Amino acid sequence: MVLVAGSLLGCGQGEAEKPWAGGVLVGPSVTVFGEDKTFAQSHASTLIRLDDGQFLVAAFGGTAEKDDDVGIWMTRGDGRSWSTPIEVAKIREDPHWNPVLFEDPEGTIHLYFKVGKTIPKWETWVMTSSDGGHTWTEARELVQGDLGGRGPVRNKPIVLSNGDWLAGASHEEGQWDAFADWSQDGGQTWNRTEYLTLDREEATGKGVIQPTLWESENGTVHMLLRSTAGAIYRSDSDDFGRNWSPAYRTELPNPNSAIDLVQLDDGTLALLYNPDEENWGSRATLTLAFSFDNGQTWPEQVVVGQSELEDGELSYPAIIHWGDELALTYTWERKDIVFRQVTVPIRK
Repeated sequence: MVLVAGSLLGCGQGEAEKPWAGGVLVGPSVTVFGEDKTFAQSHASTLIRLDDGQFLVAAFGGTAEKDDDVGIWMTRGDGRSWSTPIEVAKIREDPHWNPVLFEDPEGTIHLYFKVGKTIPKWETWVMTSSDGGHTWTEARELVQGDLGGRGPVRNKPIVLSNGDWLAGASHEEGQWDAFADWSQDGGQTWNRTEYLTLDREEATGKGVIQPTLWESENGTVHMLLRSTAGAIYRSDSDDFGRNWSPAYRTELPNPNSAIDLVQLDDGTLALLYNPDEENWGSRATLTLAFSFDNGQTWPEQVVVGQSELEDGELSYPAIIHWGDELALTYTWERKDIVFRQVTVPIRK
């Protein structure tokens, strides 16, 4: 069932029983950078919610993606109004990419991002804040000397039930390959898995990248992946993300565009994706889908963004949750980042 975002989205009289007691309440869309920004384009947002209820949102911004003036920009707000954006990271005059905000169990905020003129030459950098993002440490390379990108490539890491941190990673040089990085010391050092096995006759195009992760039970971890094959792919692990099944196709379409997912406290999965099955296809519609069976099916879907342009772009989403609330951000036509808040009903 696909619903278009409005005020309250629920079940009409006579419809089949739903797993939720009520509808999904989708709040208004608000641009976070607004007229105060000094850069023409922004893309690839990330967000966290602070203890005081404020949000930090970051994205890369500059003249255009891949330009040398692109840096990492950040704003703070309550979901309705936002501070003047500041350039929080600019290592050198090379393009910066794909910021990822993550708050660890001790309350330290980590900002990961890529630096490099081309994707195969990406370096991963990280900086931290212990005061809610007001001040930051000097950036350091996550894995000294590594090229191509280690640690979180686009989506947030997760903390596993054994305390390990797990990040979805990928490499793009010729073919596309995905893997996972894990840390057992609070993000100080990282170890990587092998690349996922992928049937490249069945999975057409370059491959899979940019995993988004969740843990369904102790040590059982899953990832969904962007692909060039017209669908979202999936892989599973039963040993805390050390080894992974061959990646396999799901029922969800994907136009070779980024996705993100969050797991609610009751196990419900909330996924943001563009529902088109053509490689490099449409990013004009952004859908929020819900699964109640660990990602096997996605019966509830809400359109949270619809471009007015034929070739419009509402893409590269990020999503977080607390209680029965979701917050999400996404690229709006490369001009700004949109923030929306969603209230989900209590499960029956």
